[in-house]
Amino acid sequence: MAIIEVNRLTRAFGDFIAVKEVTFSVERGEIFGFLGANGAGKTTCIRMLIGLLAPTSGEARVAGFDVYTQPEQIKRNIGYMSQRFSLYEDLTVRENIRFYGGIYGLSNRAIKEKTAELLEELGLTGVRDERIRSLPLGWRQKLAFSVAILHDPEIVFLDEPTGGVDPIIRRQFWDLIYEASAQGVTVFVTTHYMDEAEYCDRVSIMVDGRIEAIGPPGELKRKFGVDTMNEVFLRLARGGAETAAETAAQGGGG
Repeated sequence: MAIIEVNRLTRAFGDFIAVKEVTFSVERGEIFGFLGANGAGKTTCIRMLIGLLAPTSGEARVAGFDVYTQPEQIKRNIGYMSQRFSLYEDLTVRENIRFYGGIYGLSNRAIKEKTAELLEELGLTGVRDERIRSLPLGWRQKLAFSVAILHDPEIVFLDEPTGGVDPIIRRQFWDLIYEASAQGVTVFVTTHYMDEAEYCDRVSIMVDGRIEAIGPPGELKRKFGVDTMNEVFLRLARGGAETAAETAAQGGGG
């Protein structure tokens, strides 16, 4: 069964249409890559799906809840991590875990148990009272991801979580994604790194607010007759640029 169902979802900001009638679904347990260059509309789309931004038109359901009428239920049943890691740098490791446990509605007992589990699993027991800003980037990233799934959500949204980090840390982060997926968590990850597409079960590629391709990475590479997902993206991006130029020419520039 699909855990995300999207039909002709659109978001406009005045005359600018950031997301243009996108349609797709995500199956339970999938690692679904939502790819595209900066400004392609990925973050706007994800903000609609997690209940932070109302769509202009179209339909979408996340974990069985409607994005128009049930945004609060969506927020309670998902995990979310942004490029900024979603942690408070002035709080300690333990304080961050406790803070987010409270936000997610966990009992004091559950928070205490989860805190002990996370500190042990991540090897952070010795730095539990250190402020987040003092930790190495890799540790912060691991903690942020673990906090995002602290309440055992069915699905976790990762909005460019590896932006600005080196390839080794990016690869380590994907190990965390695989572990969560193996435990049954659906992972919806946005990125502009085309090599990360190879790690996903399926990917979609956005160009200028539209989904121009969707499917397993291997299938898309065969379809476009190329060896890498970066080449797939370049084919699509060039096509989008050419279409935009043709539209502008036909319209006489407004």
